[in-house]
Amino acid sequence: MSARPPVQVALAQINVTVGDIAGNARRIVEYATRAHAQGARLVLFPELSLCGYPPEDLLLRPAFMQACAEALAGVARSLAGLDGLHVVVGHPHQFGERGDVRSKSLAVQRRFNAASVLAGGRILATYCKRELPNYQVFDERRYFASGRDAGQPPLVFEVDGTRFGVLICEDAWFDEPAAAATAAGAQALCVLNASPFHLGKLAEREQRMAERARQAGVPLLYSHLTGAQDEVVFDGASFAVDAQGAVGARAPMFEEALTLVEVRGGALRGPLAEVPAIEAQAWAALVTGVRDYIVKNGFPGAIIGLSGGIDSALVLAIAVDALGADKVRTVMMPSPYTADISWIDARDMAQRLGVRYDEISIVPMFDAFRASLAGEFAGLPEDTTEENIQARIRGTLLMALSNKFGAIVLTTGNKSEMATGYCTLYGDMAGGFAVIKDVAKTLVYRLANWKNAQGREVIPQRIITRPPSAELRPDQTDQDSLPPYEVLDAILERYMEDDQSIEEIVAAGFARTDVERVTHLIKVNEYKRRQAPVGIRITHRAFGRDWRYPITSKFRA
Repeated sequence: MSARPPVQVALAQINVTVGDIAGNARRIVEYATRAHAQGARLVLFPELSLCGYPPEDLLLRPAFMQACAEALAGVARSLAGLDGLHVVVGHPHQFGERGDVRSKSLAVQRRFNAASVLAGGRILATYCKRELPNYQVFDERRYFASGRDAGQPPLVFEVDGTRFGVLICEDAWFDEPAAAATAAGAQALCVLNASPFHLGKLAEREQRMAERARQAGVPLLYSHLTGAQDEVVFDGASFAVDAQGAVGARAPMFEEALTLVEVRGGALRGPLAEVPAIEAQAWAALVTGVRDYIVKNGFPGAIIGLSGGIDSALVLAIAVDALGADKVRTVMMPSPYTADISWIDARDMAQRLGVRYDEISIVPMFDAFRASLAGEFAGLPEDTTEENIQARIRGTLLMALSNKFGAIVLTTGNKSEMATGYCTLYGDMAGGFAVIKDVAKTLVYRLANWKNAQGREVIPQRIITRPPSAELRPDQTDQDSLPPYEVLDAILERYMEDDQSIEEIVAAGFARTDVERVTHLIKVNEYKRRQAPVGIRITHRAFGRDWRYPITSKFRA
């Protein structure tokens, strides 16, 4: 028996937009045409690439499902002239005219997260995802039924003598779907993915897919989304592993790419992009998140309240990388407590990056507020009330500029502040997008130093080295009321991301007073976080889809 001839498989790593079904379809046709011209015989597109991921409650609308079905048929027709090419596309699917049973009190889903094989102008076969994730940011059981419920067999199809089996994302993390595909004759596995990024995810992903390939005894090709959708970011880095689990090809991270992989029996080869350092990955994720949120939603640019502190400096540097200096505006709003070095450093950084910089003093407005409230506050000392008034004046000014000129306000609060409530509702929390909402303060410093080491110091060194302060009262520093950030962030990671109890964290060597205080602050500030703008997720446990704690709760962890 002669050896099977090699097959050129293209991993089409694309950036799609949720709901732009026509635009996504054009992109699929464009990439499939390019792949065919480069010799590909099979092109793999990511999970739900036709409609964008995650489409959320759009899936409940019959018109949305109908539009997806029509677009899929249109893509098949558009590819009819690409002789010998097979294309696998991810899309939502339903059987019959209406794919679910719903009333005001009941929902029985009969819609599926699917992938179809297109060739010769036709839809040859459709596979429905079997394993539906319902953890972290995933909520697929709200929308989809398992392919098992439809009684579907595995999908295996042949291209130039090699039989390919189709899996969708979560399917490949479990034994049964791959085993069913190989039992049906699959000699290679095609995995379509929309796997949200978090720090460390790529290594875990490649390790698990290597285990799956070894277990199945066949090569595995992993096609992945890139780009961002609301709070989640997709890192690309599509890859292929051979039957022994060795990575033989990898696309670059955080950019669109068409990666051709030659599959020859259990072996494969293709270009192998390097994996960037973790700081570089975090930076690229934040830049991608800002760019796609602003561009896909049609904002003309961004406005940032620049304080002279490290958080706003970091957000500014990210925004300029994402949008360009001409689309970013900064506003410094000094108060009676703003140190001279704050506006000097803010002005310096704005000049380094070439962005518009304005100064609007809040002193007259702050004085007016205090005068208006003098009768009500008579005999009472100044406290956080007056501090919050300053933050809210700034928020009002930024939102006024946003309303007038259309640019979105990027908030500058980090994860450590969001966790402990070290932020002001309707003040520094006011804005449309929270860029570093999932970036702990210690990582803020790491990213600032990493950015400055890339060839040009864009963040003045004094901003990085001076003690952080909200500058809302005389001689204030963050550490007046919080543990050192190294301690705070370590407690946050253990409690929030790893679900450790107070006793476990104390047993690990942290002071009980610090642990009790930090965990108390996390609990009592849930009401603030519910009102915070959406922000970019870069860890496996962000404040957003990952974190759904009740506001009213007496449970103490």
